[in-house]
Amino acid sequence: MHTKGLKMAEVEGAAAVTRSEIQEEYKKFIGRKIFFISFFLLLTILLCGISISLGPLKFSVLEVYATILDRFFPNFFDVPELAPIVVWNIRLARVIMGVLAGVGLAVAGAVMQGVLRNPLASPFTLGISAGAGLGAALAIIAGVGFVGGGLLLVGNAFIFSLIPALVIVGLSRFKRATPETMILAGIAMTYIFSAVSSLLHYFSDAEALKDVVVWMMGDLGKATWDDLYIVAVVLAICIPVLIWKSWDLNVVGAGDETAKSLGINVERTRIVVMMTASFITAVIICFTGMIGFIGLVAPHITRICIGGDNRFVIPASGIFGAAFLVAADIIAREVLPPIIIPVGIITSFVGGPLFLYLIIRKKKEYW
Repeated sequence: MHTKGLKMAEVEGAAAVTRSEIQEEYKKFIGRKIFFISFFLLLTILLCGISISLGPLKFSVLEVYATILDRFFPNFFDVPELAPIVVWNIRLARVIMGVLAGVGLAVAGAVMQGVLRNPLASPFTLGISAGAGLGAALAIIAGVGFVGGGLLLVGNAFIFSLIPALVIVGLSRFKRATPETMILAGIAMTYIFSAVSSLLHYFSDAEALKDVVVWMMGDLGKATWDDLYIVAVVLAICIPVLIWKSWDLNVVGAGDETAKSLGINVERTRIVVMMTASFITAVIICFTGMIGFIGLVAPHITRICIGGDNRFVIPASGIFGAAFLVAADIIAREVLPPIIIPVGIITSFVGGPLFLYLIIRKKKEYW
C-alpha cells in the first residue's frame, strides 16, 4: 500500500509538472504574439511619420508628429510655417489610406483563408478584384455604370466587385458547395471578368486604356478625406464582427463535420465571414484600385511568425498589412523621384521574393 501511494504521488507530481510546463509554453506563445502585434504597430506609426516627411518639401519625422499633434493641442508645439498645409492637405490622407487599405485587405485575406481552409484564398483568387477591374473598365472606356457623375468609377468598381462574393455565397447557401468548389468558382469568375476586361481594352483608345491600366495597378495618391471617412467606418464596423467570429474560424479549420459536432453553424459562419470580408475588399478597391499581394501573403507571413490562432492572426495580419503597404508606398515615391510608381507594383515586386524566402527558410508546416 505504501509503495502504491508513492507511485500515485509520483504520477500526480509528474502531471503537475506537465501542466506547469504547458502553461509556461502557452504564456510564451502569447508573449510572442503580443510582441509581434506591438512591434508592427510601432513600426506602422514610425513609417507613417517617415512617409509624411518625404516629398519636395521635406520635414523631419519629429516635425511631422508635432504638426499632427498641434491640430489637437494648439500652441504646445513648434511647427514649421508650411507644415500644416503640406501635412494635413496633401500628404496625410494618402498615408492614412495606406494604413486603412493595408489593414482591410490583410484582414479580408486572413479570414477568407481561414473560412475556406485554403492558403490560396484571397480577394484576387476569389475574383473580387477582377470584378472591380471590369467595373472600372466599363466606367472608363465605355462610360457605362450604375451611377453617374463623379461616382461612376467608384460605384462600378464597388458593385462589380460584389458579384463574385454573391456567387460564392450563393454556392455555399443553396448548393452546399465545399471550400474547394468555392475557390474554383472564384478562379473561374476571375478568368471570365478578365476576358471581358481584355476585350474592352482591345477596343479602347490609348488614353482610356492608360487610365484603366493605371487604375488596375493600384494607387493611394487620389485618396481624399471623404474617402477615408467611408473606409474607416466600414472597417470599424466589419473588423470587430470578424474578430468576434475568430473562434468559429478556428473550429471550422478542423473541418466542417468537426465544427458542426461542436455546435458551429458552418454555413452561416461562412456566409457572414465571406460577405463581411468581401464588403471590406470592395470598399477599399473602389477607392485605391487593385493593390495585390497584401490579402494573399500578409496572412501567410503572420501565420509563419505567430501560428494559426485566428484570434491573433486577424488583428496581427491587419497591422502587418498596414506596415507593409505604407513601406511599399514610401519605396514607390522615392525609388525614381519625381516619378511615383503605382504602389501595387511595389507590393508584388517586394512581397513576392520576401514570401518565397520565408517559405524556403521555414522548416515546418505552418498551415
